[in-house]
Amino acid sequence: MTKSIENLKKSGLKITPQRVAIVEFLSEYGHLSISKMYELVKEKFPSISLATIYKNVNAMIDNGFLKEVKIIGQDSRYELNYGEHSHVVCKECGKVVDIDIDTQTLFKEAEEKSTIKVESSSMVFYGICGECAKGHL
Repeated sequence: MTKSIENLKKSGLKITPQRVAIVEFLSEYGHLSISKMYELVKEKFPSISLATIYKNVNAMIDNGFLKEVKIIGQDSRYELNYGEHSHVVCKECGKVVDIDIDTQTLFKEAEEKSTIKVESSSMVFYGICGECAKGHL
């Protein structure tokens, strides 16, 4: 059993085959849109509905088990909640990569400039990945 499925059990959410499948695919692929998740889970559970995927993803977000990554011009992607980190997105192919940035310094500066206690962030950087850049030469 993967660590992610163990964490799902610890999260207090009911363990269902559909949730296990969602967790397995997110563990394998990292960042998935609802439509891609539905496509993958449907291969395992042909009778599953899109509404069931939404319901399960929303329950796991509400529980803090999953996080939504909002990307300009694309469908939101979902990922396992591994804690605070940022993302870099290729504007050409849509590839999403996790990056760790020292957010504490940014949080402190944001708090000083706004007088609001910062609790979390959602930073997405945009550019062109190496593979897509090769195609532009």
